[in-house]
Amino acid sequence: MAVHKIAVIGGDGIGPEVIVQAIRAAERAIRHDPEAELDWSSLPWSTAYYKKHGRMLPEDGWEVLAKHDAILFGAVGDPSVPDKITVHELLLPMRRKFDQYVNLRPSYLFDGVPCPLVGKAPGSIDMMVYRENTEGEYAPVGGVLYPNSPDTVAVQTGVFTRRGCERILRAAFEGARTRRKKLTSITKSNAQVYSLGLWDEVYESVKGDYPDVQSSSLLVDAAAMDLVRKPETFDVIVASNLFGDILTDLAAAVTGSIGLASSANINPTKKMPSMFEPVHGSAPDIAGQGIANPMAAILSAALMLDHLGLAKSAVAIRSAVAKVLADRKVKTPDLGGNATTAQIGDAVVAAL
Repeated sequence: MAVHKIAVIGGDGIGPEVIVQAIRAAERAIRHDPEAELDWSSLPWSTAYYKKHGRMLPEDGWEVLAKHDAILFGAVGDPSVPDKITVHELLLPMRRKFDQYVNLRPSYLFDGVPCPLVGKAPGSIDMMVYRENTEGEYAPVGGVLYPNSPDTVAVQTGVFTRRGCERILRAAFEGARTRRKKLTSITKSNAQVYSLGLWDEVYESVKGDYPDVQSSSLLVDAAAMDLVRKPETFDVIVASNLFGDILTDLAAAVTGSIGLASSANINPTKKMPSMFEPVHGSAPDIAGQGIANPMAAILSAALMLDHLGLAKSAVAIRSAVAKVLADRKVKTPDLGGNATTAQIGDAVVAAL
């Protein structure tokens, strides 16, 4: 029996609510891989933990996480504490400390989900975004000079390395080989001539190693336009940290709801744990109401099972989610219904 150790961080807002349902789905789905077992460890790291202890995680927190095979993460962020504490002392450092440089974000138009774009059939929008996850525009390099004065100067430096660009581009090309063999590299090198100029240079050097993949480069403003005009033309998208973050929210919107947007933060070597989380964040405006859509968290759990080599269980979850959506009977408010978080979890488990 292979035992996979999973650290669970529910976090803030709707995070704990949706993660409960993700665990339920994963526990039911694991029956499809009878030689595997999931060992869950719940960790109470959140804004509430920070208010009590003055830090987002204990001193040995990173060592604790490193002992696990994967991390299932709900959300972090609360209006009562600045993001520079909640996000920048837990979520972003986790991605860097464990070198989770591949951020995978699928977007798929499910049957039963209303699309805001006219004439888009179920399944016609099906893309996978590879977002660089450890450097770029989110690198913690910069500072503030003369704070709280009329002369305040803020500097935020994007950090792009040849190694960082090449490894995410290669990961995306490899991913494209398993899909429809089409890749679009997103850039803005006509304005950011040094940082994204390097990105384009590396893209040009890498693409020759993948002659079987149809690839092109597109400026981010044109990409944003095409994600609305003709999203069905995209297969694999690869982008920098900031552009990948923004474009995947748009991709979630055109496929019906950010409540369906899953993600994986992958360390491909598996020498350190990878982390899996819904894209939607803590959503404090609906926290505690029991109406959050848990499908993004459930689909993130499926990505986790894929990463752990439990493909049958992952397929079972995705099939169950697709069935519940296609039935159109149980829907949370973001999809035009009035079902609760728990009712969606019940429906997915029943479908499993």
